[in-house]
Amino acid sequence: MATTLNPARPFPGAGVYPLDSGHFDEAFAKTGTARPPYVAVMDALARQDLVELRERVRSNIEGIGLSFGPGRPMVVDPVPRVIDAAEWEPLEAGLLQRARALNAFLLDAYGDQRIFEDGVVPRRLLETSQGYEPLMRGLLDPGVPPATVAGMDLIRDVDGELLVLEDNLRMPSGATYAIAVREALGRELGAPDATGLRSPDGYVAKLGEAIRAAAPAAHAAEPTAAILSDGPESGAYYEHERIGRELSLPVVTPAQLSQARGRLHAQVGSNRIQLDVIYRRLDEDRLTDNGGALTPLGQLLAPALESGRLRMVNAIGTGLADDKLAHAYVEEMIRFYLGEQPLLRSVSSYDLSDPEARDEVMGRLDELVIKPRDGFGGHGVTIMPLATEGDRRKVIGLVRRRPERFVAQELVPLSTHPTVIGASIAPRRVDLRPYVVSPAAGEASVMQGGLTRYAVAAGEMVVNSSQGGGSKDTWVLDIGRPDLG
Repeated sequence: MATTLNPARPFPGAGVYPLDSGHFDEAFAKTGTARPPYVAVMDALARQDLVELRERVRSNIEGIGLSFGPGRPMVVDPVPRVIDAAEWEPLEAGLLQRARALNAFLLDAYGDQRIFEDGVVPRRLLETSQGYEPLMRGLLDPGVPPATVAGMDLIRDVDGELLVLEDNLRMPSGATYAIAVREALGRELGAPDATGLRSPDGYVAKLGEAIRAAAPAAHAAEPTAAILSDGPESGAYYEHERIGRELSLPVVTPAQLSQARGRLHAQVGSNRIQLDVIYRRLDEDRLTDNGGALTPLGQLLAPALESGRLRMVNAIGTGLADDKLAHAYVEEMIRFYLGEQPLLRSVSSYDLSDPEARDEVMGRLDELVIKPRDGFGGHGVTIMPLATEGDRRKVIGLVRRRPERFVAQELVPLSTHPTVIGASIAPRRVDLRPYVVSPAAGEASVMQGGLTRYAVAAGEMVVNSSQGGGSKDTWVLDIGRPDLG
C-alpha cells in the first residue's frame, strides 16, 4: 500500500511536511504519495523515534571520526536519498560521457588547442582563467586522463530532471565521506537486501589502481606514490588519511618534499623516498605566479614534471575545467570531441565576457545567480532573487565593471528531501555529487551513489559542507522498493 502524505496533516511520527509546487521533492509526488523507491523508507521512519535515530547516527559519526576540518564532526541526516536503477543507468552514462569530454578538453588546452582555433570555445577562457597553468603546456601525457577524478554537482529542476550545476576537476573531495556516511547509517533505519542496494566501497580500490596507472612508463611496474595534503588543518583531511590508510600511501605535506636532478623526494619518517606519482589534495595548484615566476610549489614540482619522472593525479592545471566559464561550454565540448549529443544537460550559464550574452542577461540579472569564475565551495555566489537590495546593487556594479570575472547562471530551485529536524521530518534542499574515476588503463567507472549534501536551514540554497551543510547516504537500488527491516 502506498504511503500517502497529506501536506495539511502531520506525517506519521511527528511534524508537518509541506509540499511546494515551486520545486521538486525527492520523496513525495505533488499528490502527497511517496514515490515508489521511498515507500519502504517512509514506512520505516514512521516506526522510529526520530530523535533517538538521529542521536544513534551522530554517535556512529563520532565513533568513525568523520569530520570536515579540525573539531567539526560531519552533520549526517539518517534519511537516505534513494535512486533506482532505471534512473541511475542513464545518469551514469551521462557522467562518463561528460568526464571523457572534459579530459579531452584539458589535453587539447595543454596541447594543440584545436577547440580554440576552431572558435568553439573562446580563447579568452585560457587568457583569463586562474586555473590555467601555462607551464603544463606540452607536459601532459595523452595516455593519462588529466582529471583522473571528477566530481559533478547535480541538481533537479522543477520537473525532476537532473542537471549539472558545476564540474569539479581540480581536486574533488567527498568520495570517502559518502562511504563513511553509509557506514554510519548502517542498519539504523534498516537497509535493503544486499542484492538490491549497490555499494560504493569499490571506489577506493579503483582510485588506487588509477593512481598507480598514472606513473611514468619507466616506473609503471612498481611505482611509488604519495598523497600531497595541506595536513591536519585541511577541511578534507579525514579523506586524505583514510585513502592513505586503505591504499598504504603516505600522506605528505610540501614541507616534506625536496627536489634534485629532476626527481622529487619525500621524507617519510626516517626514509627519503623518490616519488613517481602524487595524488594531489593540496589547495595550492599553481606552479607559476601571474608574472610567470615559479611559486614555492612550482620550485618543488616543476623540475620533476618537466623531466617526465613525476605524474600527478589530478594534474596541475585541471582547474581550467573548474572555471565557471568552461562550464558554459561543456555541451559544445561533448559535440566537438566525441561527436555525440550530451546525455546530461548543464544548468544554462552565460559568458559575461561575450557582448551578445551580456546584453541578453544584463536586463534580468536580478533573476539569476552570479558566480565568480574561480570560486569554489559556494563562496562568492550571489543568488540574486534572495539577496538584499544592497548586495544586488553591489554585484551588478561589479559585473558592469569587470564582466570577465563572473558568469551568470539560471536559478534552478534545488529539490527538497525529507530530513530529520528536531522531532519531525521537514524538507531541506539537496544536491548530489557523484564521482568518476578515469584511469590510464581500463575503463572509467562511476561510484555507485555519491555524496548527497543538504542545507541545514529551511529554504537555504547553499548545501556545501564548508558552509555548514550536512550529508545523507545515497542509495542506488536495483529494485524499485527496498525491503527494510
